[in-house]
Amino acid sequence: MSAVTKASGALKSVDYEVFGRVQGKYTEEEARKLGVVGWVKNTSQGTVTGQVQGPEDKVNAMKSWLSKVGSPSSRIDRTNFSNEKEIPKLDFTGFSTRY
Repeated sequence: MSAVTKASGALKSVDYEVFGRVQGKYTEEEARKLGVVGWVKNTSQGTVTGQVQGPEDKVNAMKSWLSKVGSPSSRIDRTNFSNEKEIPKLDFTGFSTRY
């Protein structure tokens, strides 16, 4: 059993899209630091989209980072979160960048 699964609290899943001058490169790094799983992808519209899963407190920390911090040179105009739900188990084993 992984450390992510053993952490206290319910498991959450949330989809996101970040608007502004953004790049997904730092998202994977931050997700690994926080201990959440999922994926990130730069879109042809210039946004970053993806999904985050993990214990509720860690998912909330990642949501905060996605909407307020981002990568060093990013400018976040807004972040949309959707499809937030409690899940029985994680669908991913790590966090990856999709192309």
